[in-house]
Amino acid sequence: MARQEQVLLLEPQHELKFRGPFTDVVTATLKLANPTDKNVCFKVKTTAPRRYCVRPNSGVIDAGTSINVSVMLQPFDYDPNEKSKHKFMVQSMIVPADMTDIEGVWKDAKPEELMDSKLKCVFELPAENEKTHDVDTNKVLSSSLLKSESSTLSKSASSSLDDGEVKKIMEECKRLQTEVQRLREENKQIKEDDGLRMRKATSMSAAPSPFSSSARGSGLKEEGPNTRALALCVVFFVIGVIIGKLLL
Repeated sequence: MARQEQVLLLEPQHELKFRGPFTDVVTATLKLANPTDKNVCFKVKTTAPRRYCVRPNSGVIDAGTSINVSVMLQPFDYDPNEKSKHKFMVQSMIVPADMTDIEGVWKDAKPEELMDSKLKCVFELPAENEKTHDVDTNKVLSSSLLKSESSTLSKSASSSLDDGEVKKIMEECKRLQTEVQRLREENKQIKEDDGLRMRKATSMSAAPSPFSSSARGSGLKEEGPNTRALALCVVFFVIGVIIGKLLL
């Protein structure tokens, strides 16, 4: 006697599709619906039980209800020659009114009471252009990351260099301030010495002559301003160099 036609409605009806790459768990959902007015028990079987985790793999579907079965393909190295070996079968049977043990029902079931539907597994790999796009995307991301890190390092190095340059300029300014103060004291001392020599020359000679102390005093007066002018020129030149560095 031939087996009964499957009363459960399967979605999908013929194929379970799994999309790679298969480096992680890939899940396909199988919906089982019971359109009858009787309870139906079911079992989900596969030709590769070690490759799949099925939850739930058996149970009872009440009249007029449905259930979703998760078929989880475990990570594996894809082999095109193996894809035709993976198949599933959904076996079902009307639950007897006097059922007390579901396992006993399956054990005592007659062949003509069993119904089954077969599904094949379809493995889909990403297209070559998608792989190329992923590789290009990874390259762009890597390049952007390297440029970002390089820019950060350059800014950090530039900041350190600027801080060091500013420190050197500040030290140079302090040194020049000290030098200016020293030149001012020397200039003051030169003025005092000039005044002292002039007073001595005046007391030593009352009559002026071409070779008198007045002439010598004039020579000293000329020496003092020349020294001061030279010192101030040096100071202004150094200050101008420092200001030029700061503007650059």
